[in-house]
Amino acid sequence: VQLQASGGGLVQAGGSLRLSCAASGRTFSSYAMAWFRQAPGKEREFVAHISWNGGSTYYADSLKGRFTISRDNAKNTVYLQMNTLKPEDTAVYYCAARRGSGWSSHPYEYDYWGQGTLVTVSS
Repeated sequence: VQLQASGGGLVQAGGSLRLSCAASGRTFSSYAMAWFRQAPGKEREFVAHISWNGGSTYYADSLKGRFTISRDNAKNTVYLQMNTLKPEDTAVYYCAARRGSGWSSHPYEYDYWGQGTLVTVSS
């Protein structure tokens, strides 16, 4: 599966953005999906995960309540709604796909990656 992330940009602190990740292929609904982010000079970190049917979601503890992951299997797209953005949310955001059951916060357990979209939050 090929993934294409979009929706990043420059936003002021307190603002919102919605990222999208469009997937190619007819098997999108069989993959669990996740968002990760990587700030300059830092390791890639887990943001959120959603199961293949959207029935289960998981979030990094520090982001609960501000970020929401969702998916539309009819459109082969996964979303990340980000509210009340902070300068420390500045990063390149990546979507990723994973076969199999269960969720994971480890990047190495994901099989496919999008190219990333840059989110910059100004203070």
